[in-house]
Amino acid sequence: MTLARAPQRKIPATVITGFLGAGKTTMIGNLLQNADGKRIALIINEFGDLGVDGDVLKGCGAEACSEEDIIELTNGCICCTVADDFIPTMTKLLERENRPDHIVIETSGLALPQPLVAAFNWPDIRSEVTVDGVVTVVDSAAVAAGRFADDHDKVDALRVGDNNLDHESPLEELFEDQLTAADLIVLNKTDLIDAAGLKSVREEVASRISRKPTMIEARNGEVAAAILLGLGVGTEGDIGNRKSHHEMEHEAGAEHDHDEFDSFVVELGAIADPAAFTERLKGVISEHDVLRLKGFVDVPGKPMRLLVQAVGSRIDQYFDRAWASGETRGTRLVVIGLHDMDEPAVRAAISALV
Repeated sequence: MTLARAPQRKIPATVITGFLGAGKTTMIGNLLQNADGKRIALIINEFGDLGVDGDVLKGCGAEACSEEDIIELTNGCICCTVADDFIPTMTKLLERENRPDHIVIETSGLALPQPLVAAFNWPDIRSEVTVDGVVTVVDSAAVAAGRFADDHDKVDALRVGDNNLDHESPLEELFEDQLTAADLIVLNKTDLIDAAGLKSVREEVASRISRKPTMIEARNGEVAAAILLGLGVGTEGDIGNRKSHHEMEHEAGAEHDHDEFDSFVVELGAIADPAAFTERLKGVISEHDVLRLKGFVDVPGKPMRLLVQAVGSRIDQYFDRAWASGETRGTRLVVIGLHDMDEPAVRAAISALV
């Protein structure tokens, strides 16, 4: 007599999205350190060749997520490479003998969550995995500073004069698309603004979307695992109600790509005075309108490497881990900006700081 095997439960997957520098990686690091015994598989998608976020998380030492459970998809936007990269990655993950309790997917800061969530409806995946929820992380300090806010009266006045003008920037659309997909919005970095600023951020974020997902506040990406995991939404079944700007443009016959953004890696030698280097780096970022800069710095005489992350002119730096035995020391920085960024000029400016 052959006994029928009990069907395996669907593995819940949490998609964590948010604009460049919102604090996704920090929040995931906190999650892995406080996962309440869950075994978590982590898929990280970065824009650019240097996998900084994955390297940071591999060094966090969390028992919930070993190095073999961290999968990196670099140098490509996951929303554009679902069939080529994400589906095969998920298939291999599901074929493992020791399946994870939960899957966490960190999208690139430039990715649209909607195509990724829709991929969970693919036959090979929908019977095995469900989207527990989409979490969108917001840099409250950036929003409070008006980085994504328009002068709506001025825009409306201009449109009266020329109805053919499009006054929405790619960054604004991307910000709204990530909010539109959310089941939970985390207003991060609230410690950097006052109560009035936080109130304006809440109002600004709410004004960007017609849906009203739950909105919570956080400092340094500190959100309990019980809040991030276990939303139980099944977002793949509702994705048709969360269309992005690009999906609506597709329906009108337009094409979608990420030509609005470019990235490149700058490699340098050792930096003897990292404080002076990062201070001068602020000027380069401001002059060339660099959106995001992140990477590692080699400081002579220090056994650990220095992690540097910049959002606009705000730069964070700390020693994250020791250089590994046999690892080539060096300074490597990923620079991300709009497509018309002058790469040779930015390269030359950063190199001149050494």
